[in-house]
Amino acid sequence: MSTPDRHVRIGVVGATGAVGTIVRSLLRERGYENVRYFASARSAGRELDGRVVEEATPAALSAGDVDVFLFSVGTSKSRELVPHAVGGGAVCLDKSAAFRLEEGIPLVVPEVNGDRALEHDGIIAVPNCCAIPLTTVLKPLHDEAGLRRLRIATYQSVSGAGAQAMERLRAEASDAHDLRQDWEFDGEEFDEEEKLRAETRKILELPDLPVSATCVRVPVLVGHMESVWIETEAPLSAERARELLAEAPSVRLEDFPTPGKSAGRDDVLVGRIRPDRSGETGLTLLLACDNLRKGAALNGIQTMELLLSRQALAA
Repeated sequence: MSTPDRHVRIGVVGATGAVGTIVRSLLRERGYENVRYFASARSAGRELDGRVVEEATPAALSAGDVDVFLFSVGTSKSRELVPHAVGGGAVCLDKSAAFRLEEGIPLVVPEVNGDRALEHDGIIAVPNCCAIPLTTVLKPLHDEAGLRRLRIATYQSVSGAGAQAMERLRAEASDAHDLRQDWEFDGEEFDEEEKLRAETRKILELPDLPVSATCVRVPVLVGHMESVWIETEAPLSAERARELLAEAPSVRLEDFPTPGKSAGRDDVLVGRIRPDRSGETGLTLLLACDNLRKGAALNGIQTMELLLSRQALAA
């Protein structure tokens, strides 16, 4: 695989937000220099990292002077702006839910289904911040023994709700901390739970996989944690699962994964791997991931780098 072109023209849309801030930091760490920042009219004109933030308007994004855009804005804004950027000839990696489940648009975790990124027609969707670490861990287990059923409980940090939610938590008295479920509710499921099921199926290409999820928001600034119960088609011991995960890309074994341990790390932490005593062919495990890094910003950048290394950036 060839080295990605560090001179590629990159636009970061949503550069001032929680994820956009990490995107900027990672691009600097990885040596990209030809980078422009875009945000709302409210943030336009600010200087960040020696660059002036530009307003993310349809005209600016469709000008044809950017090769790839990394979008970290809300769903409605992505639906409005991404088509303009694609129309200008750029490839767009979008972190919102706008395009994730649309037919023909790749939903990509490079370690799991990276080749799907090569099938893009200008838009590649970055999955949900829980689906990314979950499928990264599940992929080697599925390849070994097949997945029959999943049950998941997530414990998601407030940074998943954005920078303002982080500021609210910082300002909140500790005795006011509580668990929350701050997603849209249809009377039975929160949309976060439905997203996790649908995206996991799409990424793993298992459209009929039974998946049940319960999602909660916890008073932690950064780092999502998931408790996962796995039923496999063939027997899979905890010892063999540990061996597989020790060799898996972007996975790090940890006796007791926690959000705090995952914060600032690029790998998915996984541990407490043990037999599920309620079934004959089951395992249970815990995973934790920095939702702003591998759960969002880094996953998009890694997908961009996969395209660059395959010289497949042009739409």
